[in-house]
Amino acid sequence: MARLAVNVDHVATVRQARGITEPDPVLAAGLAELAGAEGIICHLREDRRHIQDRDLRLLRETVKTKLNMEMAAVDEMVKIALEIKPDLVTLVPEKREELTTEGGLDVLARKDHYANVTARLKEAGIMVSFFIDPDSAQVEAAKQCGGDIVEIHTGHYAEARTEKEADRIFSQIGAAVNTAEKQGLRISAGHGLNYVNIKRFRELPQIEEYSIGHSIVARAVLVGFERAVREMVDLVKDF
Repeated sequence: MARLAVNVDHVATVRQARGITEPDPVLAAGLAELAGAEGIICHLREDRRHIQDRDLRLLRETVKTKLNMEMAAVDEMVKIALEIKPDLVTLVPEKREELTTEGGLDVLARKDHYANVTARLKEAGIMVSFFIDPDSAQVEAAKQCGGDIVEIHTGHYAEARTEKEADRIFSQIGAAVNTAEKQGLRISAGHGLNYVNIKRFRELPQIEEYSIGHSIVARAVLVGFERAVREMVDLVKDF
């Protein structure tokens, strides 16, 4: 049975659009857990465009399940993670000009750097995940760098314009999942998944957890946050 981890970044995005104090991603995290989510995710970006340092501190104090801090593999963020000590850090690529994360981390390009960052985090008792494209070479590199988990980037699958393109990308995801399983890595997936396109992932029972934010927040506008989370929980727990 797969788990749902809810990303509360987009709640913070709505707040920051007005520069006020609501809606509060910390309160949203509590509602998500009450609705059955088994993890909370937040991405502390270098430009602080949505999640703020205050949010991360309060989430560490209040999250009852598992706190996953997404971050760039830069010294500022490593120091913050070592201070806050989330349960899990997910290393992600980050560009100032992007609206949202556009692809997976190129672990192969900087293996020594990522191995060093991973070692520092794991020495402090923090598990490390690599957010990567569905590429077996990247999966193997994440393992070599000491990663515990790989999160497979599903954004290109979600954005596929034709059934043929979706099939091709889904096959790549399946191959990456199989490689991760052989490498002894735990597997999660996320980015762009919604209440419709996630259903195909029943075909990949090796995936333990789904990281979902935007589609839940978008649905919450119409039906309420707890209901939106509960509906997604009900979907993934049948996988």
